[in-house]
Amino acid sequence: MDGRILVTGGAGYIGSHVVVAIAEAGYAPIILDNFSTSSHDVIPRLAALTGGAVDVIEADVRDAGALRRTFHDHPISGVIHCAGLKLVGEGEERPLAYWDVNVGGTIALAEVMGEAGVARLVFSSSATVYGQPDVLPVAESAPLKPQSVYGRTKRAAEEFLRDLARANANWRIAILRYFNPAGAHVSGRIGEAPTGRPGNLVPLLCRVAAGEIGELAIYGSDWPTEDGTGVRDYLHVQDLADGHVAALRRLASVPGATTLNLGIGRGWSVLEVVRAFERACGRRIARTFAPRRPGDVACYYADPSRAEAMLGWRAMRDLDTICADAWRWQRTGAGS
Repeated sequence: MDGRILVTGGAGYIGSHVVVAIAEAGYAPIILDNFSTSSHDVIPRLAALTGGAVDVIEADVRDAGALRRTFHDHPISGVIHCAGLKLVGEGEERPLAYWDVNVGGTIALAEVMGEAGVARLVFSSSATVYGQPDVLPVAESAPLKPQSVYGRTKRAAEEFLRDLARANANWRIAILRYFNPAGAHVSGRIGEAPTGRPGNLVPLLCRVAAGEIGELAIYGSDWPTEDGTGVRDYLHVQDLADGHVAALRRLASVPGATTLNLGIGRGWSVLEVVRAFERACGRRIARTFAPRRPGDVACYYADPSRAEAMLGWRAMRDLDTICADAWRWQRTGAGS
């Protein structure tokens, strides 16, 4: 694929790793980000990792004027759309913002892409579109029953993109439903940097190990799992970024909209993750058990076989690597 690749949300946790991965694959990335949930500090880190200055456009993905200027000024041949709001709890409190950004932003981007004649798009969706699974592992054919505002906005954006591809045969769209991204770049230069108290398990473990949070609350000790704690599919963020590159390459030969799960294909319990993190950081993680949270499920993991067959992609990094890389980031990146 000739030209440059626009990464919306490219300064965020997932987007920044995608930028590094596509640069390593030989593409020239351009970042479009409004920095509402990310920091400008990531830009020099990305420049160091990619071996050169990274073009950055500070703009909102809903800003059609900024998008048109971007496509006018740069020979963009494809887009990886990572921009969006992603906190499940926040979405329940701010539904208008979530629908506006996650759905409205996707529509605005697609409209300008169409005007510019750019029809290759990799869309960051989420396994939250499935809701509570009926069958494990969860395949792409599973019913879509999202139980949150966030999940419903992702489902709606997916449906819009499928409608777009049905109406115009030029579109080549990969919809990537990923499970639980975790870890950090092996260099320790970029990783997850949530503002306030983290909502995800691995960054919470980082903060507890660093002494910034007193203890980890584990929600539920009586789930029908081997050790009584919830089980999830944790996917290293670098494997996830590699999946975006594989999808981008595949788009050259696959018309229409293709939906793919990205996950490791097995689950780890909360206690298994805690013990792996203790091995990584060399200290005990203080924890306490709390009641189950409404909406949580006992066990949740992907069937990634379609991505393996279509993209030649498979998650390669295990739980110990996820934890070691996350702790390295906490010590050398997030904590600096």
